[in-house]
Amino acid sequence: MKKYIFTIAVSILAMLGCKRDFEALNPNAPTVENFWKTGADATKGVNAVYSTFYRTASLYSRWMFYHGILKSDEGFGSGGDGGLNNLMRFNQNNYNNDLTALTWANLYVGIFRANQVIARVPGITMDENAKKRILAEAKFLRALFYFNLTIYYGRPPLMLTPSQTDDVPRNATTAEAYAQVVKDLTDAIVDLPPSYPGPDLGRATKGAAYALLGKAYLQQKMYQPAADAFAYLITGEGKSMYDLTTDYRDNFRVGTENNKESVFEIQFSENQSENTDNDVDESRINNTGSSISQFFAPPGVGYADGGARRWLIAEFLQENTLTGVQDPRLAASFIFDNADAAGPNATMVYGQSFASRYGNGPDANSVWFRKLLNDHWKNQEGFRSPNNYRLIRFADVLLMYAECLNGLNRTVEAYQYVDWVRQRAGLATLTIARPGLNATQFLAQLKHERITELAGEGWRWADLARWGDLSPALATRDADFNGFIVGKHELYPIPQLDIDLNPNLTQNPNY
Repeated sequence: MKKYIFTIAVSILAMLGCKRDFEALNPNAPTVENFWKTGADATKGVNAVYSTFYRTASLYSRWMFYHGILKSDEGFGSGGDGGLNNLMRFNQNNYNNDLTALTWANLYVGIFRANQVIARVPGITMDENAKKRILAEAKFLRALFYFNLTIYYGRPPLMLTPSQTDDVPRNATTAEAYAQVVKDLTDAIVDLPPSYPGPDLGRATKGAAYALLGKAYLQQKMYQPAADAFAYLITGEGKSMYDLTTDYRDNFRVGTENNKESVFEIQFSENQSENTDNDVDESRINNTGSSISQFFAPPGVGYADGGARRWLIAEFLQENTLTGVQDPRLAASFIFDNADAAGPNATMVYGQSFASRYGNGPDANSVWFRKLLNDHWKNQEGFRSPNNYRLIRFADVLLMYAECLNGLNRTVEAYQYVDWVRQRAGLATLTIARPGLNATQFLAQLKHERITELAGEGWRWADLARWGDLSPALATRDADFNGFIVGKHELYPIPQLDIDLNPNLTQNPNY
């Protein structure tokens, strides 16, 4: 014991007898200057930007779907996660709540990584075409991260160079943030290829950049530049690259990923070495699979933390196909008692009938989102789904293009693009079913079409915000909107921790 006391005493005296520079860099640690040397380093750098998608639960593994789906009138917190349920009811007093604060933080992690690529890769001696493409990919990804920050937080500070510890950026205005998204995408389009060979499948393409550019313009109701961007995929140079799949469900199955309808999708894979299906473990690793299926799947096969509102079913049942059966997109989109029109005994839920699983119990009238699930090949969900998320589909582009044309008073021209989508579902064309709509009526119809085509895919909140439809009036179909305050809940609060550390950052209105 005395030996240890003596040793500690000597150590303390030694520390008191020298002045250590705690700001000095560890000479054994890798530095930024030492890393960015080769083309391989550039590729690793941009790959790290893509890997931000998989950071624990806070981006496209799980929480982005809570923000885009459950927060809208499509869904709600239906399980035992009280924090999630309160947030979906617009009841948030803690502005450092993980669901909002970590989403913000991890989007900025992606931006930080993209900024490193954009700042450092130009100085690398490497193949110039590869260099241009990697820089374009980084700009596309930075634009995607800022697009999400602008949709959900409204006024994100713009960090466009590698951040420093003493940075104190101000809030951008919403217009400034969208302008940066537009600039990044416009720059990226020049050097992004239209497609990639197999090993690089899933990287940002020219078509993906045009589609996201169109979304950024459309969200601001800038119809002409949005239409011009979407036109690349429909009538322009990229038209041979994209089409609708014959089978709608091919957009949500593991075996039919990266198909001709896919404009950009988040690539997931099931790493078997991580396959413990343990939520605690999942939260501590950079999971290459998605965990949303575990949290959206119905009881008995998942946690059922996110449920769908039943009013959605009525939207699909407004009209049958030309052969007299229910819209096939209904069963592809939801699990519920009558997903098979023959009823609960014929409706299958992960290898069992709906009736045998839920009977007349508390879940007999429940509805769950299906598109992100794996019931087409598994009888149980887990935390590492390899099923890719189709972030932007060609059908979405067609409907947005129609919305642009309608906004430009070219409604007659817009019909054909809605018809394209409806015909794939087996419905009568809108040209036959509802001819002669004026611009207001056509927009109302488009709102219906976007529900039946895109329900449960993460775009509903952005749609409602763009149309100006976010209000307590939505409580007639989603009780959560009883807590919605106009002028406040259109946006999440900016994390209080960031405001406390940055005197130039201000909170969103009415928080």
